[in-house]
Amino acid sequence: MQSTENINMLSISELEKRYNNEAVLTDINFTCSSGEIIAIIGPSGCGKSTLLNILAGNIKEYNGEVLLNDKPLNHRQMSIGLIAQDYGLLPWRNVYSNVILPLKIKKLPISQYTEKIDFVLKRLQIDELKKRYPNQLSGGQKQRVSIAKTFIMDLELLLMDEPFSALDTITKEQTQQLFLDIWKEQLSRTLFVTHSIEEAVFLGKKILVLSKCPGRIINIIDNPSFGIKNPHDKHCFHEVCTHIRNVIKEEWGT
Repeated sequence: MQSTENINMLSISELEKRYNNEAVLTDINFTCSSGEIIAIIGPSGCGKSTLLNILAGNIKEYNGEVLLNDKPLNHRQMSIGLIAQDYGLLPWRNVYSNVILPLKIKKLPISQYTEKIDFVLKRLQIDELKKRYPNQLSGGQKQRVSIAKTFIMDLELLLMDEPFSALDTITKEQTQQLFLDIWKEQLSRTLFVTHSIEEAVFLGKKILVLSKCPGRIINIIDNPSFGIKNPHDKHCFHEVCTHIRNVIKEEWGT
């Protein structure tokens, strides 16, 4: 019988990944509920992207258990989206064609998603860019198209690998806020990797801090500033940032 507390839950237990018998990730244990964003922060080479690629199905050999809704993660049957640093846009397709590509790949009827496509494009302020090609877009516009590709799907799991790192500060803040606004309307279970403490605290309801390689979880933080309007102005936001910096200084030796 399926455990009630595990319904709508992503559960990772004793996860370990090795390359050439050398551990990259070890002893990874955490859960992610439906409607929750988890930020993952850690030093370079600690296995953050490896973790996302395991969850995305790009890495199939690992030790441990990964369950979604109390069942082994089945990437063919479950709807999982990945937003990468390089935006993942095909240069020969215009914005609209890139956005609907996941629907075509899954052979879903685009006509049934027309209203949702229009809503997402307008919400991300790219509805007037539908006929443009990626080389005609700014970095922020490309990132919004990448976000739109995933949000038109009914995702069970959204994975983001440093999606805003290539953007300038102003564009980054605007795109982060737009992402958060539309996420609140969709509430996709989300894990995202970042090097930025402030970004982790702004977007993460829960924050996982990883150690140096092999990556293991050294701290899990429930973020009290998540969902608060203008959190950057709040004392709790800066308190969490300071706490993470102290953990990093002690554990990473920086």
